[in-house]
Amino acid sequence: MKRFMIIFLSLFIWVAVVRAQFNGQRAFSYLKKQVDFGPRTPGSKGHAACLKYLVEQMKRFTPQVKMQTFVYQDMDEKKQFQLTNVIASFRKDAPRRIFLAAHWDTRPRADYDKKKENRNKPIPGANDGASGVAVLLEIARQLKENPPAIGVDLILFDGEDYGKEGQLDKYFLGSRYFAKHAGNYHPQYGILLDMIGDAQLNIPKEGYSNRYLPQIVDKVWRMAASLGYSEFEDRVGSFIDDDHTILLKHGIPCIDVIDFSYPNPGQNYWHTLQDTPDKCSPASLQIVGRVMLEVIYSEE
Repeated sequence: MKRFMIIFLSLFIWVAVVRAQFNGQRAFSYLKKQVDFGPRTPGSKGHAACLKYLVEQMKRFTPQVKMQTFVYQDMDEKKQFQLTNVIASFRKDAPRRIFLAAHWDTRPRADYDKKKENRNKPIPGANDGASGVAVLLEIARQLKENPPAIGVDLILFDGEDYGKEGQLDKYFLGSRYFAKHAGNYHPQYGILLDMIGDAQLNIPKEGYSNRYLPQIVDKVWRMAASLGYSEFEDRVGSFIDDDHTILLKHGIPCIDVIDFSYPNPGQNYWHTLQDTPDKCSPASLQIVGRVMLEVIYSEE
């Protein structure tokens, strides 16, 4: 009995150590690398270079990397360009699956910049885009080193932020395509990460997520609370249209983990040229990444 207890405690300590390995500093380096490519707007050089980088990185962590490429035609602007979702899978054979997602494109226009002359320029997208992707890249590294008990898919959506204000049908292009072509993909649930690198991190429960999947929201927020992360606030926040609402409409269960308070008091970095790495923090990435890993490894 004594020997059994020693083995049990050793395994418990080992699992705890494994789950604590998310590296916020490394995730922050992934964030900065994306921003270094410049704006990742569809059709731009930065977009092409970043796609190549993301695919190369994911292939370092799993051989199961799929590029879901499609052509989008903007009839109003008379433009056509290629978009690509990147899907990295772990434990491809596992029947029980969950997924984590983020968007990797950046907005073509800085609508909310204080300077009018900047409002048609593309944003750097450090928080709005790169932060969620950075966390998923570091999670991919950990999943390679410590294979999960269940199947996990990491999905990088393209074309999330393309639309103009009031043109909701031109947002979430990658998730729209993914949902329409999901076929027999039936994950238990998914978690979307968006704008989670804010140095002043505050994440309430997103409204639609809490309305349609309260049990998954509770799972994530309880995990954060057990780790002592008060940044995951125990209150319901705004109802936010995002990639998860598209997935929900197509019967794919997904919640949104998002800090929409990026417009800080007196300063608005959202959809401006000020959405740069200095407004983000490795500590914030560490918090969100650690919670996500704990959720993954708790599914045993």
